Amino acid sequence: MPKTMTRLTRPADERVNWPASIPFFIAHLACFAVVFTGITWTAVWLFVGMFATRSIFVTAGYHRYFAHRAFKLNRFWQLVFAFQAQATAQKGVLWWASNHRDHHRYSDTDADVHSPRKGFWWSHVGWILCDKFKPTNYDGIKDFAKFPELVWLNKHDWVAPWAYGLAAFAIGGWSGLVVGFFWSTVLLWHTTFSINSVMHVYGSRRYDTPDTSRNSMLLALLTGGEGWHNNHHHFQASVRQGFFWWEIDFTFYFLVALSWIGIVKDMKRVPERVIRPTEERDLERV
Repeated sequence: MPKTMTRLTRPADERVNWPASIPFFIAHLACFAVVFTGITWTAVWLFVGMFATRSIFVTAGYHRYFAHRAFKLNRFWQLVFAFQAQATAQKGVLWWASNHRDHHRYSDTDADVHSPRKGFWWSHVGWILCDKFKPTNYDGIKDFAKFPELVWLNKHDWVAPWAYGLAAFAIGGWSGLVVGFFWSTVLLWHTTFSINSVMHVYGSRRYDTPDTSRNSMLLALLTGGEGWHNNHHHFQASVRQGFFWWEIDFTFYFLVALSWIGIVKDMKRVPERVIRPTEERDLERV
């Protein structure tokens, strides 16, 4: 039996829904419109700003706050984080967090929503483009589904990315839209998706977790700290994923800065006993 499932053997609801996926592929094709728009310095700065800002918020918002509750926000800032995260066009905040919780619950098993055992394409983006996981599982995110503003935002997941796209066009014209918005959005998609795919195939493993999670400095730099994926699977509740001082985690630094002015509160840290690799703790018991 092959280790990965081919398209022909997948159930119908796990195959790419091509008509529904047209906007996803159009966004990629729009990046090539740069041959007509050119690249202006305004567009470059929009690209850098929109990529860096949204990279931090998809990590701090979607992942560390809504999926793992690694810190606390009041209701206003909770909505701000949700809006900024949804500006990445990675579907609704409740959809994202609910599926991510299932990923940790069933990591690297057949029940994992994006298990690499079903192939690299599936874990990277195939699971997003199929019909199986299209609905939001509100039962898996009841703690945040009780807020009507988050439910509204989740159902209207186009609002935030359209706001960013229109802002990019207003500031930088067609070049601002293509380079500033579309380039940064597509790059954000694939750096984020790489945590589900690449980080379960390539990289180093400090901790002997029951899954295939790995660490990568390169992806940590590109995703605001998410590349310390093996660390994260070892202790999921931590607000910090770069456990050691040399493991750069820009999202953690951002959240610490917000805690100084009272926006972020009750950040969950990693206990010292958890940080040490498994073999060190085993030796201590001998």
